[in-house]
Amino acid sequence: MTATADLLRLIHGYRFSQAIHVAARIGLADQLGAQPRSSAELAAALDCDADALHRLLHALATVEVVAEQPDGRFTATPLGDLLRSDAASRLGALAAFVGRPYTWHVWSELEHTVRTGENAFEHLHGMSAWEYRRRHPEEGTAFDAAMLAMSRRVAGAILDAYDFGRFATVCDVAGGTGGMLAAVLRKHPQTRGILLDQPQVVVGAPAVLDEVADRCEVVGGDIFGTIPQGADAYLLKAILHDWNDERCVEILRATRRAMAPGAVLLVLERVLTGPPYDGDADLTALSDLNMMVGPGGRERTADAYGALFAQAGLALTRVVPTASDISVIEAVAG
Repeated sequence: MTATADLLRLIHGYRFSQAIHVAARIGLADQLGAQPRSSAELAAALDCDADALHRLLHALATVEVVAEQPDGRFTATPLGDLLRSDAASRLGALAAFVGRPYTWHVWSELEHTVRTGENAFEHLHGMSAWEYRRRHPEEGTAFDAAMLAMSRRVAGAILDAYDFGRFATVCDVAGGTGGMLAAVLRKHPQTRGILLDQPQVVVGAPAVLDEVADRCEVVGGDIFGTIPQGADAYLLKAILHDWNDERCVEILRATRRAMAPGAVLLVLERVLTGPPYDGDADLTALSDLNMMVGPGGRERTADAYGALFAQAGLALTRVVPTASDISVIEAVAG
């Protein structure tokens, strides 16, 4: 493979991203199995144009999201099965979110941000991503489903790497509908949980927390307001990377005020590293760009997190890597 071909694949990568987004939106993976099906059969089941769907299927087959048979019919693949609605990873929800026009179009303003330093989302939409989703509840629902999928993707690796069983109560700050907290409570039946997020978000929590509802308190609130007290550990999963340094310190100070002596803060985030790059460096770098054009935050190095902690009266104690691209960044009261 030549350097030209390698670069062309990177240049055109957005096309596959959108193709996978469409496959998730129409429910393609749920219609595929071990028995081959023609594009005409699939089009009838999915209410799609047969020729257009065949061309989509062929493109997806070249990257093994589906498998194309010699007779032109199609079957499922392990990669494509991750998009099924009943897949444990729920990555279909993530794929269905990332290609939505309001977030997809923001990337067309990357140059504006690179030239000016201004947030692309606010430049394009005239408001923050958070305000946009408040005004468009259907987009908030899609976002919450995507975040739940992200939690389910990494929860096992996080729980394998870090012992949550030593905590009597865990508070998940801005924990969405509770995907990460539910995983913690399922693994540790003696642990209780507190879930905090905006009222319009936590309305979706009962379905996610169903198995552990008797051990979990759900609180509608604001991460810049009052954080519930009484927990032994406070989780901030994929929260700080959404915000600039000033706002991060506000969040950390609010959390610090809630922490009793001996309580622990656990920040679950990607950690930026320099060369030589590991296998997840590209995902972290792309996430950093996404934070820049989207909510206006950034991915950070471990030292940068330590500096933020210090401003909030906290001290970095250790960084625990996991088998995923997320690390557990631990801090205590300084």
